[in-house]
Amino acid sequence: MASGGKNISKPALQTADAVDGSWVYRHAPRSLRPYFKLARMDRPVGTWLLLWPCLWSTALAAQGGFTAEHLYLMGLFAVGALVMRGAGCTYNDIIDKDYDGLVERTRSRPIPAGEISLKKAWLFLGLECLIGLGVLLQLNAFAIKVGLGSLLLVAVYPFMKRITYWPQAWLGLTFNWGALVGWAAVTGSLSFAAGILYAGCFFWTLGYDTIYAHQDREDDALVGVKSTALALGGRTRVWVAVFYALFVFALIGAGMLAKLGWVYYIGTALGATHLAVQVRRLDINDASLCLTIFRSNIAFGWIIFVAAVAGQYIS
Repeated sequence: MASGGKNISKPALQTADAVDGSWVYRHAPRSLRPYFKLARMDRPVGTWLLLWPCLWSTALAAQGGFTAEHLYLMGLFAVGALVMRGAGCTYNDIIDKDYDGLVERTRSRPIPAGEISLKKAWLFLGLECLIGLGVLLQLNAFAIKVGLGSLLLVAVYPFMKRITYWPQAWLGLTFNWGALVGWAAVTGSLSFAAGILYAGCFFWTLGYDTIYAHQDREDDALVGVKSTALALGGRTRVWVAVFYALFVFALIGAGMLAKLGWVYYIGTALGATHLAVQVRRLDINDASLCLTIFRSNIAFGWIIFVAAVAGQYIS
């Protein structure tokens, strides 16, 4: 394990749940692969999950249809999600370096695997944060203030698994902040629609990250790390169904407040069906299936986004 400023040079290993055939391992320079791994660029699902609330909120707030400004904001959010998800993961890996080395799925991450030193990880985190700040400063003054409001949530998140069996709840508060930032960036204000979308996305994260956490359930119990997977155990399917149902109701409510057309609700029904299939397929003792179901939320995000865009034009 790397410690302090000492760097142990080893070939970049493929992380346990990286996407098969990722460009990181096929095309990226070997010297940069540990950094790309640290930023989870070999595992893009997290970037999508961070981005979707931003895009959904932007789509809901784009009353009267989309303009070049809306498309520009979406581009900024895409860059911001990529960079800030990477920054969050880098920070999390720095804080969790001792735990990661004890868990089968995480011991191949760059820091516990000895591919990158703590000093270089901190410097890389600083670079990611600077880029993220550059993106944030392109927004209006109110949206910048809203964006900065997430910093405390981000800073505290890695420690929550040490003190509560519900760190996924804190992640829900943190990971979906873009639902507020997106609306603020378009309108220069906040509304009940944005608040309901944010609350709904909180339950979405509770659901999908509980599924994800079941991959590490046994290792977490051994090393003393807490999660909703451990808290809910065999009741997970029921609770995920409840979380997802609350999320769908919130999507409907946000759409009504944003005055979206009927096609949005057709899309939401399709999305709800997708979530229902996730619940039906779930086997908490099949780690591979849990990862597959977790990743399927990328497709779910597309369904809701397309529905929101169509709902602005079809009424």
